[in-house]
Amino acid sequence: MVLGARLKEELFGTANPLGAKVHVGGMQFRVIGVLEAKGQFLGIDLDDAAYIPTARALELYNRDGIMKIDLSYEEGVRAAGVSALVRSTLTARHGREDFTITTQEDMLRTLSNILDVLTMAVGALGSISLLVGGVGIVTIMTIAVNERTGEIGLLVALGAPRQTILGLFLGEAVALSALGGLMGLLLGFGLAQLIHLLVPALPVHTPLSFVALAELIAVAIGLLAGVLPARRAARLNAVDALRAE
Repeated sequence: MVLGARLKEELFGTANPLGAKVHVGGMQFRVIGVLEAKGQFLGIDLDDAAYIPTARALELYNRDGIMKIDLSYEEGVRAAGVSALVRSTLTARHGREDFTITTQEDMLRTLSNILDVLTMAVGALGSISLLVGGVGIVTIMTIAVNERTGEIGLLVALGAPRQTILGLFLGEAVALSALGGLMGLLLGFGLAQLIHLLVPALPVHTPLSFVALAELIAVAIGLLAGVLPARRAARLNAVDALRAE
């Protein structure tokens, strides 16, 4: 039996395990080696594993044949060449090609395609969310203008510049969107940490640049969405506004 680095530490600590006996499922194995630490791949801990002879494994798990063979090759060797050699060897042994060969490049390509689809889906959902948020800000600010018509008329009558009124409502729209963006970031960060607690093998990292970009986008959406209500407020006639009030 060959032990993974983590499994060796769990079973023997700092002691030398070579020659030791390990019992697995009623079978006894002798430790003949320990693998160097390999880390994780796609959430699988490669160090928390033990390798035993194929015949003993088939007997232990009551299987008629193996389902998968993992093959490693020297660095610098082309995967396509190794794949072709394995295909020709197995085809000669089986008399037909009744197997599938998947290289690491194939796995990474598939993973990349999946991530691309997920990125597009998240981007689409984000765009819809931004659109809905923008419409919401327009609606809220329009209601605010309608409810504060008298206040706006009084400001104009007292000589307040149109730019001041425009800036006032634009500022409120930006503040509203910035607060919404901050709440969204906090909610997203909390959900990410929850997922990490449920799936510790899944790394969770939130770059500060992404946080700043998200908040800037939220502020920009608020600024754009607040332009129409703010311009409407700035163009109100003082007499008409006070009469409406």
